[in-house]
Amino acid sequence: MDRMEECKALRGDTEVHYNCAQAVLIPFREVCGVDRETARNLGAHFGSGMRCGGMCGAVTGALMVLGMAEADEAATMALLRKFREKNGALNCAELLKAAKDRGEARKPHCDRMVYDAVELLEEQLAQ
Repeated sequence: MDRMEECKALRGDTEVHYNCAQAVLIPFREVCGVDRETARNLGAHFGSGMRCGGMCGAVTGALMVLGMAEADEAATMALLRKFREKNGALNCAELLKAAKDRGEARKPHCDRMVYDAVELLEEQLAQ
């Protein structure tokens, strides 16, 4: 199973809730040098924009992976720029408001944010 497939499986799990940060971190656990449980615990409180509508959890998870991969500032800034260009914001509350205004339900919206973050993270790590 590749990282995107694992991410989609996590987001589709109806037995356990994996927040946005966890769904990004867990598939990249080997890049971070941690096991699955540690990745799950690390991202536990970063969903829903750090539990306060701040930075999107998917973006936060991606930034954690870049940090553990020792990516440079250019890689980080590129990921942030591309995510913002694609989705219009980096902030969870803003992203959710825009989704609501479009009539998009929360779960599919958040899934899409996670998949976008994984895709952009894969691009940055490949460079």
